[in-house]
Amino acid sequence: MRTRCTQVTAAVLTATLLASGCGGDGGDGTELEVFSWWTGGGEEAGLEALIERFEEDNPDVDFVNAAVAGGSGTNAQAVLEGRLQSQDPPDSFQGHAGAELQDYIEAGYLQPLDDFFAEQGLQEAMPDQLAEQITYDGSVYSVPVNIHRSNVMWFDPGLLEEAGVDGAPGTLDELVEALEAVEAETDAIPMAVGAQWTVDHLLESVLLSSLGTDAYNELWEPGANWDTPEVTEALETFEQIMEHTQEESAAEDWQEASRRVSDGEAAFNIMGDWAAGYFDELGATPGEDYDWAPSPGTDGTYMWLSDSFTLPEGAPNEEQAMAWLELVSSAEGQDLFNPVKGSIPAREDTDPAEYEDSPYLSEALAEWQDEPELAGSFWHGVTVGNRWKNEVDTAVGLYLGDGELDTLQGSLHEAAQAE
Repeated sequence: MRTRCTQVTAAVLTATLLASGCGGDGGDGTELEVFSWWTGGGEEAGLEALIERFEEDNPDVDFVNAAVAGGSGTNAQAVLEGRLQSQDPPDSFQGHAGAELQDYIEAGYLQPLDDFFAEQGLQEAMPDQLAEQITYDGSVYSVPVNIHRSNVMWFDPGLLEEAGVDGAPGTLDELVEALEAVEAETDAIPMAVGAQWTVDHLLESVLLSSLGTDAYNELWEPGANWDTPEVTEALETFEQIMEHTQEESAAEDWQEASRRVSDGEAAFNIMGDWAAGYFDELGATPGEDYDWAPSPGTDGTYMWLSDSFTLPEGAPNEEQAMAWLELVSSAEGQDLFNPVKGSIPAREDTDPAEYEDSPYLSEALAEWQDEPELAGSFWHGVTVGNRWKNEVDTAVGLYLGDGELDTLQGSLHEAAQAE
């Protein structure tokens, strides 16, 4: 029996797999290899809660946690693509529900899960829009475990008071004014960002705020026009905000950027609500060490994403993979996972009491149940596939290097026309 793998970075994954046997010769019925990018903060803790329950229910199965750290999944996706092309799939892997999985489906890497959904009653247990989003050519290929909100602004109330800022900014203009005040009146970082993907993440919230929900959603239609004065204005505001970020951010991931807020080093951070689980893990006190509000100008809109798990074609241990999918899709499994990760359940029949201990999650769950306007997160796989997403990321990376806003807008427009 193989030993359990720890999380590894993309750079050392191949060597680690060879050394520990975690690549999987599989098929003996005693192992389950699950691939994800949950390696830090509440996301890792949530995964560990599911692993613990799976091992309790399946004591004869060796759980192999093949998580790959970094880049909001981009490192993991690169390693996963190589394994799938080599016909060496894990038994199940994490992905974002929506357009992100279409490349895998079209390449024949995923098995449809229609029979599983029918057996588990999942179509009835999940919101109609979520079920529609994960359906491709009439079939479903992934099991959503949660709903996340991307457009959340985390802030340090003490730093805002020190800077003379009266509460959370409600518009982009107010945010820029607050950033300027923090820079003038304190020694703190006005807006903390991390690795480049966190800048992409910030960009989508700025676009949503500046353009509005409908126009934002229309941006991600193939052939959409990004060469408009409205998009120019949004990008100019994005540039203003970026002028108040820290220079050394590229070496840090989202956890470091979020921690700067709760530690009093930064006034603001735009990050998904997985940060709530991370703050809880740090022992930070809501309302004192940190607080939150919708990203300025996006109140009433839920920019959403959903983590999900799949069944690859050729999964070495399909029986164990199905047991994993049954756990993560169940009300019990989602109530184990989501309060720790900092997300709300994909199912509509879970226990609200499980979320009452988190001021953030209880508020988020209530808002989601009120059926807010919805905008899909482009960075987190809802609205676009990997090619378009990577084109945006490349354009943002070049902008961070040369500061040419016109070039950024032109590249974003060309990426949309290529679809």
